[in-house]
Amino acid sequence: MYQSVLDLHSYWAFAVLGLLLIAVLNAFAGLSSKRVFTPKDRKISMIALIFSHIQLLLGIVLYFVSPYLQTAKEAGMGAVMKDSTLRLYLVEHPLTNIIAIVLITIGWSKHKKTEDSQAKFKKIGWMYAIAFLLLLSRIPWSAWLS
Repeated sequence: MYQSVLDLHSYWAFAVLGLLLIAVLNAFAGLSSKRVFTPKDRKISMIALIFSHIQLLLGIVLYFVSPYLQTAKEAGMGAVMKDSTLRLYLVEHPLTNIIAIVLITIGWSKHKKTEDSQAKFKKIGWMYAIAFLLLLSRIPWSAWLS
């Protein structure tokens, strides 16, 4: 089960990053061109939100079936914090990505509470962009690209 969830989590991440990038570029393009926020813009942002939340759920499942968690239980948190690989998989990656998903959700929620198109683009654009950068910062690149 672990390997299947890991593979799905890894491949789904490509979709999440791609959709977030599209949503960010769309928001900043709308902001710079001063165009009206359309249902198409809403759909792009919502699809990125949905995919990122599914990725979070996959990550939570993966976290609890991961052999890293068993190692952490046996070794203790002190040993986890001293080992950069364990720290990345058990602390940094999950925590940073949860923060990123929260920012995406906040951006989505705040855009719904305003009527001004430029404010909508700004809220989605900045929150999704910060989340995108956070996600990129904690991807285990050595394992992901091998």
